[in-house]
Amino acid sequence: MEEAAAAAHCSLRVQRLLLDPKFEGYKLSLGPLASYQVPLESPVAEVRLRDEQYTLEHMRAFGMYNYLQLDAWHSDNVYYVDQLGRVMNLSVTLDTALKKPREVFRLPADLTACDNRLCASMHFASSAWATLSDGTGRLYVIRTGKRGEGACEKWEILFNEEFESPFVIVHSVSFVKAGSHSVGVLLLRVEKDELDVHGSGFHVSLEWVTIREAAKEGVLEYEVSMRQVLQGKSVPHYAAIEPSGDGLMVISYKPFTFIKQNCEDKDEESKKEKEEEKKKEPLYYWQQSGDELTVTFRLPEEVTKEDIQVRFSPDRISVALKDPLLPVLEGTLYSSIDHESSTWIIKESNSLEISLIKKEEGCMWPELIVGDSQGELIMDPAQSEEIAKRLMHLTSDEMNPDSAKENPPCNAQELEECDMFLEDSTSLCRFDGSSLKVTHVVNLGSNQYLFSAVVDPKEMPCFCLRHDVDALLWQPRPDRQDKWEHISTFNALGYVQASKQDKKFMACAPNRSYSALCECLRRVFIYRQPTPLSTVLYNRKEGRQVGQVAKQLVATLETHDPVLGFQATNERLFVLTAKILFIIKVSTEN
Repeated sequence: MEEAAAAAHCSLRVQRLLLDPKFEGYKLSLGPLASYQVPLESPVAEVRLRDEQYTLEHMRAFGMYNYLQLDAWHSDNVYYVDQLGRVMNLSVTLDTALKKPREVFRLPADLTACDNRLCASMHFASSAWATLSDGTGRLYVIRTGKRGEGACEKWEILFNEEFESPFVIVHSVSFVKAGSHSVGVLLLRVEKDELDVHGSGFHVSLEWVTIREAAKEGVLEYEVSMRQVLQGKSVPHYAAIEPSGDGLMVISYKPFTFIKQNCEDKDEESKKEKEEEKKKEPLYYWQQSGDELTVTFRLPEEVTKEDIQVRFSPDRISVALKDPLLPVLEGTLYSSIDHESSTWIIKESNSLEISLIKKEEGCMWPELIVGDSQGELIMDPAQSEEIAKRLMHLTSDEMNPDSAKENPPCNAQELEECDMFLEDSTSLCRFDGSSLKVTHVVNLGSNQYLFSAVVDPKEMPCFCLRHDVDALLWQPRPDRQDKWEHISTFNALGYVQASKQDKKFMACAPNRSYSALCECLRRVFIYRQPTPLSTVLYNRKEGRQVGQVAKQLVATLETHDPVLGFQATNERLFVLTAKILFIIKVSTEN
């Protein structure tokens, strides 16, 4: 990718002071967790995958969608959309005085009328703005006013437009630029790709839409000011717009690129493709043995024997067709030849064949002419077989192809499951909003993506990556030279989560006091940060005092319905099923 080549290759700087090399592990706490249930008047508007949505990317984008949304600007406020098309809100102040979820907005369209719809999705762009999709391809930008407990909310639609195909909202942000208010939204789709005949047959698109206010005849309206589409082959783990609206950050297993939309760009692309095709067709083919080389040129039909001029010298060659002053091939040979014994002839297939005799027999040339890339080496089958035998110990499917060696260099059976990563080529890219090019790239390698969390609603969402056995939380800082800051560490969480094969969602408290993991059914695991003990414990094995301990807690939900949503606040965990919203009180006391 040309953009990535021109971008600055960066690395994530780990804060050593935030690591705990002496972490001893989590102590299982058998103490009960206070859990509360809130029955839902109408079930969650769950949309299951259809038969044609069979790929892994469909599952990641829509099958694993989090139906519960947290309002980061107002603590302990969660939202979901029910089957009646209502946006329902639950605000918690006292666990012992829970209220029923209340309706704050109703979608104008009938959700069940569209056969190919996706799940309804929403995101809070600011403390007073929200973006909402009904799953049929319609986007709403809503001024919510003040949200939260006791607030008299009246959600007002200020933008309402039908897009080409259904999508889910990934992220949105509200910002002011040049005196005008704008809302940026990221829309995710998995689309059929007719050109992809060898892959899954689908591609993933991220559409970046900017909606800006425009006063028309004294009436305040909002209209689309920008639409740009990024395309890739995998669903992004993380995608977010910068608070200023100037850039975009994406974490994905396979790279994303902007799709150029105007005719001039398409003409440039076609020209580049034609040039690349010309470059792909070699000017000549060459073969070699231990004592000679054979170079073959395809001749144009109008070229005759009299038009051809081939000149040899001990270390140079020149081949000209028609014009001797403009040779098609000229340069310094890789090694010396016997120029007096070298010859050329025209074959019946209208090709020029040049035979060069090596001075140093047995020496295999890596290239014909130094620095020339216009030719293609055709390997002799016997040579290919010999090379393959020499490299068999590196490329064989057998665990130990060389029986003379007692052990193979690497035995995959000795690796634990938590040591293997699907995302071994995952990258973090920052795209510039004006040039639409990648400005910064971080190769995450084996730093497996775990989850994202909002620590400060005025900043971009944080993302959590596995580093060795730990999980490190990173805060994007687009306005700084170091674009990503290591702000917290969840000890051993990277190792622990790898053992949970049924995990569906992960989250952490905004104050980073704990992390949590939710399985597909029933169980929730909570991992608290190490905290000082009220009484000092004594480690007999190591003969020392223990001043702090990290606790693991387990909550089992009283339901057999699958978990559809999961959110964490500083004091509570919210777990959503089709008919019940569970609230788990996460005490921070020992």
